[in-house]
Amino acid sequence: MHFTPLHNLAETLLPHALEPAKDGSHDLSHLQRVWHNVRRIVDEEGGDLRVLLAATLLHDCVSVEKNSPLRAQASRLSADKARGILARLGWSDAEIEAVAHAIAAHSFSAALAPATLEARILQDADRLDALGALGVARTFYVSGRLGLALYDPADPTARQRELDDARFTLDHFQTKLLHLAEGFQTSCGARLAQIRHARLQRFRQELLEEIGE
Repeated sequence: MHFTPLHNLAETLLPHALEPAKDGSHDLSHLQRVWHNVRRIVDEEGGDLRVLLAATLLHDCVSVEKNSPLRAQASRLSADKARGILARLGWSDAEIEAVAHAIAAHSFSAALAPATLEARILQDADRLDALGALGVARTFYVSGRLGLALYDPADPTARQRELDDARFTLDHFQTKLLHLAEGFQTSCGARLAQIRHARLQRFRQELLEEIGE
């Protein structure tokens, strides 16, 4: 049900989709949400659903921790692994490269411009999951796993220090999350991003009010 209308393809690819890892921010539920976002965007923008489902299911097939020095390479590593998986399943070279490019370009850290409609859609669909209430939940979940502080008690908004999201979770809103909505690739994705961006802003403001800022 979650990967309508390509159930059979989903069953084939899901065993390859996730490495054994205890990361609840990049799990099956994340793949389901990204696919939901893909479908919403495709309804307005078009796109090849077969390529997009393969790219959605395999975009995190190599797990790299957020604080790893290899983090910027994660999407390229997943793209390379996806090439091998799809080749063994008999996909054409053109289809494989379409999927691999979408995977490689989806990542914020990779800083690779999406050159196809499918790559633009996947990038938008994945980034929507980093915004809004889900973005807040996932950010604090990852920060908890990495042992980061919620915020700097001496200077929560970094007025007199450099932002440091390797130490303080709240800093990540300013270093990354509140900038994500600026870079959406499709009209539908950009519109949905603005709604979720407002939720991020509201959460940050309310948190600051509660801590006396």
